[in-house]
Amino acid sequence: MRILIYGAGGIGGYFGGRLAQSGNSVSIIARGKHLEAIKKNGLEVESINGDFTITPSLATDNVKEVETPELIILGVKSWQIPDAANELKSIINENSMVLPLQNGASNVENLMKVLPETNILGGLCHIVSFMSAPGLIKHAGIEPKITFGELDNSKSARVLELEKVFSEAEITNIIPEDITLEVWKKFLFITTISALGGLTRVSLGEMRESSYLMDLMRKTAEEIKMIANAKGIALNEEHLKATFEVINKLDSKTTASTQRDIMEGKPSELENFNGYIVKQGNRLGIPTPVNQYIYECLLPMEKQARMLAESR
Repeated sequence: MRILIYGAGGIGGYFGGRLAQSGNSVSIIARGKHLEAIKKNGLEVESINGDFTITPSLATDNVKEVETPELIILGVKSWQIPDAANELKSIINENSMVLPLQNGASNVENLMKVLPETNILGGLCHIVSFMSAPGLIKHAGIEPKITFGELDNSKSARVLELEKVFSEAEITNIIPEDITLEVWKKFLFITTISALGGLTRVSLGEMRESSYLMDLMRKTAEEIKMIANAKGIALNEEHLKATFEVINKLDSKTTASTQRDIMEGKPSELENFNGYIVKQGNRLGIPTPVNQYIYECLLPMEKQARMLAESR
């Protein structure tokens, strides 16, 4: 399959590497020193499942150099989706699949503002990986998995072909009964812990020690469930229970990537996480006071981080 990895960080770099390793024609969009290192030495992956290096068919920062892909995997942050979609619309055709794997419940919505709905799949992934140096991806934990599907949950020929491609690359993959529900289940987890972690600036273990903070997390999750239900998404109490079982089992030193971005003064996914819940609550007439409190407390820092990033 002809595949474009748009954003070769922890997610795109790992899955793109595996797909290239299994014989697919993989092109990579990357920037700066990361791109220079890939061009010089290939893309190196250090993985708990074995290290490897691949040479992509093309590594570039110019989308116009890419031959029309059959599959585009989006490995950028959720706030970067609109810009990515605007770049990609010039190189896709009616047969191109666009698969977002980043966290967030609004990725498909934002893609549909720019790209035809028929090009878009729903998706998410589970992996702990990051760029540890230019040209080097470190897969540090969790058995990597991609969950994906058509937006109408049909078992189309193209998703079955994609299932085969992922399996041949030895990537665990699932086509669920309801892809939107699966996206929201992960969104429930990541939004419950991420921004609150950025606000407290401590590890998950330290947050768990506080009954007050655990109560804030539960209220955050309950508000997310209310918004999901109002949008016709079947998040339920069992999903909330499962989320907190995961939260309670995670290593005490755990911090979420969005939390780390906030703490490091980088642009984060605050708008796409708690901000999205607040805005949907306003639109639907559903109060979301806890999400709004967390969001509003972090918003000045978020604006500052974006202004600084834009000035560079």
